[in-house]
Amino acid sequence: MTADPGETSTGTADAGLAVDLTADAKVAAADIPAVLVAQSLGQYLRGWWLQVRSGNSGILPVVLAIVIVAVVFEIVTPEHAFLRPSNLVYVFGLSTVYMVLAMAETVVLLLGEIDLSVGAVALIGGVIAFKLVQQPGPAWPWWAAILAALAVCGLIGALQGTLVARLKIPSFVVTLGGYLLFSGILILVLGGADGNVSVSSTAANQRVIYDLVQGLLVPVVGWVALAVVVVAAGAAMWLRAAGRRRQGLVAPPVSLTVIRIALVALVGIAVVLVCTINRGTILVKVEGVPWVVPIVFVLLGAWTVLLQRTRFGRYVYAIGGNPEAARRAGVSLAAIRTWCFALCSATAGLGGILLGSFFFGEYSTNTADAGQLVLYAVAAAVIGGVSLFGGRGKALHGVLGGLLIGGIAYGVSLLNLGTLATPLEYILPGGVLLAAVLVDVLSRRGSVTRV
Repeated sequence: MTADPGETSTGTADAGLAVDLTADAKVAAADIPAVLVAQSLGQYLRGWWLQVRSGNSGILPVVLAIVIVAVVFEIVTPEHAFLRPSNLVYVFGLSTVYMVLAMAETVVLLLGEIDLSVGAVALIGGVIAFKLVQQPGPAWPWWAAILAALAVCGLIGALQGTLVARLKIPSFVVTLGGYLLFSGILILVLGGADGNVSVSSTAANQRVIYDLVQGLLVPVVGWVALAVVVVAAGAAMWLRAAGRRRQGLVAPPVSLTVIRIALVALVGIAVVLVCTINRGTILVKVEGVPWVVPIVFVLLGAWTVLLQRTRFGRYVYAIGGNPEAARRAGVSLAAIRTWCFALCSATAGLGGILLGSFFFGEYSTNTADAGQLVLYAVAAAVIGGVSLFGGRGKALHGVLGGLLIGGIAYGVSLLNLGTLATPLEYILPGGVLLAAVLVDVLSRRGSVTRV
């Protein structure tokens, strides 16, 4: 029996379509990271190891670097003093500004842009808040002064973002100009090259700003806060995974969720234990979690939710990964870029306020170095794992990178190297930064080669 030509062609077309669909399915399956479809802890670990081998190592490099720095400085510092509780708390306080500025820089780096003005804008924000609470003077309430400082910094960022997004001026040029402009304005506001402004720890309204880094929570409050954080974070992770399973979506293994919750609890317990150990003398008792610890964790949580759980965050990653594809998908590139620069500067303003508190409530042109701040901010973000090429990174990377930068800076100061101390504070982070960029470049090159 002779087959009908129409049936033959149709059958051939259907067969070809079936083959194409099978090929597409295989390609799609190959492109999906194994960690996303893992059904057991073993599968997840094997998939994670494949990611590490392919160059996508996540926070592993910076965590290893933090461990190495801690071990090395513990060995070489006099009396092996680096890991003493008092020094660890000081390192965290010193790292706070770098963490906040790195988180601020992260959102701009995710776009494939850069903000070189974060250091100067941070100092502008801090000085505004300090000036507004002066008495005699404006005598604003501390919360109003902080909000005003953040608003001004946000407007500065929005202006710079508009120049980048609407007028297509390279962000390097715009923010470099902003760095120079606001550095000069800062000197004028402070009253000259040797000017300063301070807040008092004895005035009730000013003491709140003074205590942002210097203040301590009562130990009981620290433990209660930790319990609340662990329960909230654990519930969020558990309910999200359970919700995805109910909807038939891919979800992490239950054992992995339990391990993540346990890690959050262990890290929190370690932090509270270190902070609540008596760090004073027999006559002066100093213990408690510094205020800045929950401040940084709240900021980290806010940035994590914004970037990884909202449409805005998805747009940021899309623009950083492929701006043309994002534009064709209907994303307003100009609006997202402008908002990112505004949020970056507002976050930097908070970092500037914390810097003044770290310096015991005093700002001066001698202690505030906008150039060092921006260098450390970019270095901390990139060392932590944020890509300079856009589309890859998290707020957590900025926090870990900032902690590493702060640990190096304080470890060098403990060595009592005299004139060599300052050069090493630049040389060591610079070497780590080059290594981080090299890893980023090689991992991306490997990804392109595999494709």
